[in-house]
Amino acid sequence: MDKLIFTALSGAERALKAQQVHANNLANMETTGFRANLEMSSTQALGGAGFDDRHYVRMQSDSVSARSGPVKETGRDLDVAITGNGYLTVQWQGGEAYTRAGAINIDADGALSVNGHPLLGEGGPVVLPPHNALTIGADGSISVLAPGTTDMQVIDKLRLVNAEAGEVTKNEGGLIVSRSGQPLAADETVTVRGRHLEGSNVSAVEEMVATMSLNRSFEMQMKLLKASDNMNEVGNRLLGA
Repeated sequence: MDKLIFTALSGAERALKAQQVHANNLANMETTGFRANLEMSSTQALGGAGFDDRHYVRMQSDSVSARSGPVKETGRDLDVAITGNGYLTVQWQGGEAYTRAGAINIDADGALSVNGHPLLGEGGPVVLPPHNALTIGADGSISVLAPGTTDMQVIDKLRLVNAEAGEVTKNEGGLIVSRSGQPLAADETVTVRGRHLEGSNVSAVEEMVATMSLNRSFEMQMKLLKASDNMNEVGNRLLGA
């Protein structure tokens, strides 16, 4: 059997998996703070006897786009958008995870969360006391106006972290985590914009172009599979003649 079939098969498999990545990105175009997944491919020589003239494709999709998404004003006190690079910190399975989604929710006990995950401040999960007004400063400080008072009081400060794009990936819950498994250090240079939200950083045009390119690549791999099958058929006839 000609080893071309392995090259073509791995190329077709790569095209199918890459389409799943771009389909997921397109599905999250309207998800607040969503970071697009990136798919990258590399080649590796196929071992075995004969010349080193056959390779197969390996695909990785554990990288995250660091491009910022569009920011829009909402006027909601508990909405924040990260300015530049950085992440909010949430609690995840006893540890930490990170997100750009700044639509913060508050429950009846005053506990803050993002998409169901407790929001972390410098003192751990943030829980607000009864209040009549609330503001979130550019440095992440959370201030409230307690009933019967006239001055805003700082309650806690959002735990804001930063990391290079190559230092983070996504976990099974779609949250950002460090590749090392260690918590990211707080970064005082990270700032937020209160009453604003960052949208998804997915580009519909880029995703559609990538999808069309992958379709053409898949068709080409199918032609290579057909060519490999024909070559094997001819070879078998020659041996049988």
